[in-house]
Amino acid sequence: MLDESLLDAPEALAEADRYGLLRAVAESGARVRTAARNAAEAGIPDLAPDGRPRTVLVAGPAPAAPCVADLFGALGGGSCPVTSIRPTGVAPVPGALRWSLPGWTGPLDLLLLAAPDGADTGLAELVENAYRRGCSVVGVTPAGSPLADALTQARGLAVPLATTPYDGEFDVEGAPPAAPGTLWSLLTPLLVLADRIGLINAPADELSRLADKLDQVAAECGPAAATYGNPAKTLAAELADSLPLIWTEGTVAGAVGRHFATVLTGLAGRPALAAELPEALTAHGMLLAGALAAGADPDDFFRDRVEQPETLRARALLLREGPPGPLSAAPTARDLALERDTPVSELEAESEGSPLENAAQLLATTDFAAVYLALAGAEGS
Repeated sequence: MLDESLLDAPEALAEADRYGLLRAVAESGARVRTAARNAAEAGIPDLAPDGRPRTVLVAGPAPAAPCVADLFGALGGGSCPVTSIRPTGVAPVPGALRWSLPGWTGPLDLLLLAAPDGADTGLAELVENAYRRGCSVVGVTPAGSPLADALTQARGLAVPLATTPYDGEFDVEGAPPAAPGTLWSLLTPLLVLADRIGLINAPADELSRLADKLDQVAAECGPAAATYGNPAKTLAAELADSLPLIWTEGTVAGAVGRHFATVLTGLAGRPALAAELPEALTAHGMLLAGALAAGADPDDFFRDRVEQPETLRARALLLREGPPGPLSAAPTARDLALERDTPVSELEAESEGSPLENAAQLLATTDFAAVYLALAGAEGS
């Protein structure tokens, strides 16, 4: 159950937020600016690349690194293949994970590390293997960490991870492994690199607009903004006590939707499914007609409403990069959901924004929504 009264009680939200999640999302714009400076000081703008890499490989712990790879592929528009290296290991903790390079990796490829924990020995081994293969390596990791040293020894480039003065305050047991906001500390220097080698259009002025967009979303979606005018709080209230079916349209929206499903599950403890339109209508069609459908199992007059919890019902979320075009499947998706008595939520980026700004708006809004669900859901349960 979601305690909706908590959403409009900023002081109560702050008290419930023992890991500083709301502050982490709100400071995303500041992290972008700091990370861009770190990238400049590390010498990325001065690089003289020979050309585009054959393939970009991305490694690091979830949920940040897979999202970095997904966004690189979406924002790059197919200019270069992007591969996410998935780890193996006995447990998802630093030191237990191992990453392996594909057999074809060589001097024409580029390995990117998104590593908020600089003591991860598995990533250090990956750097050594990349060096032996002649593969270029760039990593974002805490300054002075063992991984940063490993990058330097392997003739790679280490960019210091952007932090805020409050990060240490919430570095306590039980905190999420990659809290919202950390993604921008990892992604921004890699965007600077991608711009330098011609993969993604992300010059300095574009990154400045990106940071401004994140600040704007923080003002609109922050805890001080009332629910009725707050897109993130409204979305959290709508998705509460439901199984979100996140239907995306557009490559950037697809990357955001998959990340939102991951964060809803890992941060808020809410099951969620993401799929791209129009295939989502086939992949999730039976959920609109089965036991999770809104019209399934009508209310039993004799059901004990106190002892028996409410059953999760499907709710569609249409997540788009902009207004539907003539070939959009969004109208069909909306009609199908409503025909099956399934409620529909919609989230759309501003059409005049660049793909990077649209990604920022959607990511920040959904991150805020996930945090509100985590805080108000925990208090209301």
